[in-house]
Amino acid sequence: MPGYRDAITDVPGIRVGHWTDRRAATGCTVVICANGAVGGVDVRGAAPGTRETDLLRPGNLVEEVHAVLLTGGSAFGLDAAGGVMRYLEEQGIGLQFAGQVIPIVPAAVLFDLTLGLARRPSDEAGYRAARAARAGAVAQGTVGAGTGATVAKIGGGDRRLKGGIGTASELLPGGVVAGAVVAVNAVGAIRDPRNGRVIAGPRGDNGRFLGIERLLRQGRRPGAAAQPAEPDPGNTTIGVVATNARLTKTQVNRLATVCHDGFARTIWPAHTRGDGDTLFTLATGEVEVDEAGYSALEALATRAVERAVLRGVTEATGLAGVPSAAEFRAGA
Repeated sequence: MPGYRDAITDVPGIRVGHWTDRRAATGCTVVICANGAVGGVDVRGAAPGTRETDLLRPGNLVEEVHAVLLTGGSAFGLDAAGGVMRYLEEQGIGLQFAGQVIPIVPAAVLFDLTLGLARRPSDEAGYRAARAARAGAVAQGTVGAGTGATVAKIGGGDRRLKGGIGTASELLPGGVVAGAVVAVNAVGAIRDPRNGRVIAGPRGDNGRFLGIERLLRQGRRPGAAAQPAEPDPGNTTIGVVATNARLTKTQVNRLATVCHDGFARTIWPAHTRGDGDTLFTLATGEVEVDEAGYSALEALATRAVERAVLRGVTEATGLAGVPSAAEFRAGA
């Protein structure tokens, strides 16, 4: 495919922009589909922070989504969606209704408030991320919504490693493309589903990861003989899957459900009480798919999610005293 970048922007019409504040260890990422897309969502974690998810449900009136915001800052970060709307309105992008232009911008947040300075993404941050949105290469790692992301916190916050933002895409027969962008901020370890190898786990001694299963079975954190192991509260992995396939609202919501398998195969444990794990889906409708094509789309879009999760961690660099997995292993 000409210009193939193995990124969500391989889907025609999709643009991605980041805003990053490294001192505050936070940021936001915007996925823009200026021509509109059918949107869906599946929220699996028990502690979500979201916006405009109800309108994505099948049976509700609005069919068209113009951007999705992924942001740090916990619930405070939802303010950044207003800036994305402001930028899109200036560009004339949105739902045409009663003589008004109304951009539809669903959003999800992750918790990064325990890292860096006490600042959160604002309306202006969302505006700048939207203004920076481009097709082509997408910056990965410790940028945008992945700036303050961390992983492997089940062993305690003092043993966590850096997460980040990653992207990947898959090409299907007939010209269908599926791409994903994910901000990885997980309580669990990160594993490569192809071989089961742990990519990032709680920091142990001599550059080795502690075993998640052993920690869970012991019911306590390392070094805490009588203290029960309560996962660090700063979790939630969020992402967007986009495709140029023509899908109904029911199909695009089903795709979001299936693509959560990409989280479950790379993050363990996932979808916990302390997570707000959320996946949005966008279908731009350029290419017809039959039943077999839709089944292939479900499988390969999930593969794109898996690869995006892995890249979010392997592309991350240390920040605010938290090393990346590569830096931890190299410094042993």
